Amino acid sequence: MAKIDIPVIKAEKLEEKPKPGDQLGFGRIFTDYMFVADYSSDQGWSNERIQPYGPIELYPSTMVFHYSQTIFEGLKAYRAIDGSINLFRPKLNIERLNRSAERLAIPPVDVERTLATIKQLVKLEEGWIPTKEGESLYIRPFIFATEKGLGVRPSATYSFYVILSPSGAYYPKGLAPVDIYIEDEYVRAVRGGMGFAKTGGNYAASIKAQQIAKTKGYDQVLWLDGVERRYIEEVGSMNVFFVVDGELITPELDGAILSGVTRRSVIELAKHDNIPIKERKIDVNWLFDKAKKGELDEAFGSGTAAVISPIGKLALGDEAITINNGRVGTLSQHFFDELLGIQYGRIKDDLGWIEKVE
Repeated sequence: MAKIDIPVIKAEKLEEKPKPGDQLGFGRIFTDYMFVADYSSDQGWSNERIQPYGPIELYPSTMVFHYSQTIFEGLKAYRAIDGSINLFRPKLNIERLNRSAERLAIPPVDVERTLATIKQLVKLEEGWIPTKEGESLYIRPFIFATEKGLGVRPSATYSFYVILSPSGAYYPKGLAPVDIYIEDEYVRAVRGGMGFAKTGGNYAASIKAQQIAKTKGYDQVLWLDGVERRYIEEVGSMNVFFVVDGELITPELDGAILSGVTRRSVIELAKHDNIPIKERKIDVNWLFDKAKKGELDEAFGSGTAAVISPIGKLALGDEAITINNGRVGTLSQHFFDELLGIQYGRIKDDLGWIEKVE
């Protein structure tokens, strides 16, 4: 892929970068520069530039505030053990950005050009990439409607931004199970809606249930389908997998579930490693019955932030089940080690998932 040369507007002053050992957290620290492009119906995407990170000035009538025409993505840059910079399957994120764009009537971006742009921005900001394994540079592309005016219709103008944030390890003390509360009152998405898109409204719909789960002592919410309130869909920030009777199963994509890049990678790794895997509907009552019979061996979530997140406890109403005695399961550990090994260059990338930033 040919490099591109987006013009860079130099910052007058650069921020002090975090030092090794600093607590980075997630989404709190941002790099010096960001990418910006503008869209109009007559010019398409234009005016591309890399400029200093800073505020966005918008009118109160800007359409995104009123009708939520906005989408985003999330991926990471990793400092490999040989010092090079790795991106993990970034084209899948850009392709998913375009699927989200199509659902929200937002113009698509060019996949190859966007990848080249991300590489240029990451290369410019490579001094911000943490060097400790488990830490990374989080990459957040997002697009939003910018036309001034009130009226429910597609905007005529949009802005496309990419911002970067050095992020700490999801498990600073090592891989550990989380406790999940199954939501059976509120609904996040239904088939035909926007559940498969990464758009702000999907996440806004999850906040109330997440609040309730926290007050009950649980880490995250697992959503059931919005029609029968019976079939497992996904956790707020993760897809989910279960090992039942030695078989790995995950909810099938039905239009209400996000097609996670890590989810897809787990499925492909399972097939590569000859681990039995099925995508199908999973009845929550069936799952709890299997757990009572001792046939639910382990459960885990998958996502960009945690990579793999073992599930130690599942609760539905007043009923709770402990999985694998609250310990990290064999497959959870296997996929965690495999994926991190590929991302940081400790394991050979036989599947061609790594894009180098040079």
